[in-house]
Amino acid sequence: MTSNSLRQKLDFLIEHYRDLVPNYASGIRELSLVELPEMVYNSNAIENSTLTLEDTEDILIRHQIRTDHRIREIFEATNLAKAMKYLLDNPETGISVSLILKLHGMLMQNIRDDAAGRFRTNKEWVRVGNHIGANPQFVHAFMSDLVEKYNASDDQYFLDKIVYFHAEFENIHPFIDGNGRIGRLLINEQLDLLNLPPILIPNKSKNEEYYPALEEYSNFNKLDRLSDFFARLLIEALYRRITRLTAPRIISVSDWAKQNQMSVQSATNKALRGTIPAFRLRGHWMIDADFQAEKYEE
Repeated sequence: MTSNSLRQKLDFLIEHYRDLVPNYASGIRELSLVELPEMVYNSNAIENSTLTLEDTEDILIRHQIRTDHRIREIFEATNLAKAMKYLLDNPETGISVSLILKLHGMLMQNIRDDAAGRFRTNKEWVRVGNHIGANPQFVHAFMSDLVEKYNASDDQYFLDKIVYFHAEFENIHPFIDGNGRIGRLLINEQLDLLNLPPILIPNKSKNEEYYPALEEYSNFNKLDRLSDFFARLLIEALYRRITRLTAPRIISVSDWAKQNQMSVQSATNKALRGTIPAFRLRGHWMIDADFQAEKYEE
């Protein structure tokens, strides 16, 4: 599960972020709305959508649709954005089966109306690669148990609970379609319920980090790899929010490296390891322009 070193870094950043929240409620909401298209793009791209980030922004922000866009992919973008916006506008008190089904109904509207808002039943088996989802006969019971276990009061570290929930959710694969996008949407709702910022799972990381970590759980019941991945993403999310709320000026890590007499490769490696407070924005590493490396303790 989450290592002690990552826990310590997370706990430090979380305390700092939560100190900011009361004074930046409006800013946090605006950032959530600004970040929404990139969240939608990456989650759909993980599922092999051909829409680019620019396409997604055209559809969601400028309401511009090209004739070569596939109708399904347009609905995938608008529906996922609608579900994300719903959660922003309607604060929940917890994770429930009814919420999961409601979100799935939004996601699959006009895509798979016959399957929208319900779990798999009867002969509705699903396979993803070499993984076969749970027997449809038991899906509803498995999901009820998973939600109940997550909501149970215990001493388990919050991120370990979220990691287990996501891994088991994807293992069950409760829906005919939309499992990955709903699973990732639930991660960020779980974080929001804890007054924490959303993580962004980059499409570019799916084959090297995300999918292998899920397969490690499916094949060997191990969560260490997924826990490490999520912890690093949450650290980056905290860097992103704290910096965007408080920094007078944000620049690229490459520009920051040059002004600090550091090679761009070295600075990028530090960003990847989370040893400088850098974060990705539209796929590019960014950082507080005034951040001083010599004052930072790794």
